[in-house]
Amino acid sequence: MPNTHYTKEHEWVRLEGDTALVGITDYAQTQLGDVVYVELPAIGTTLDKGEEAAVVESVKAASEVYAPVAGEVVAVNDRLVEAPGIVNEDSEGRGWFLKLKLNDPAALESLMTAEQYKLYIETIS
Repeated sequence: MPNTHYTKEHEWVRLEGDTALVGITDYAQTQLGDVVYVELPAIGTTLDKGEEAAVVESVKAASEVYAPVAGEVVAVNDRLVEAPGIVNEDSEGRGWFLKLKLNDPAALESLMTAEQYKLYIETIS
């Protein structure tokens, strides 16, 4: 998707108006295996780029989800608390973790495009 950007830590961020959805990539959920628990931040939390934003646990491991850009958490995907498997089913759609009101939308330009991320995955697989 053209409005989606990616990090080397396997988070994605998709701009929707003046907010951005944040989640983990399909590659990340595949590496984790079956997701069994998701911990989300409180609405109103201010996150700096690279700061821990959420936690995801699977049958294999626990992993942090980092804020790909700085902003304020304006919404969280509460469905993931009751049904964390949504992350495995649709990690880059219904499996989003949080919405951020961005401090600086131009910060997205420092992240990878879908094509760049695809090439990056090929170098680590």
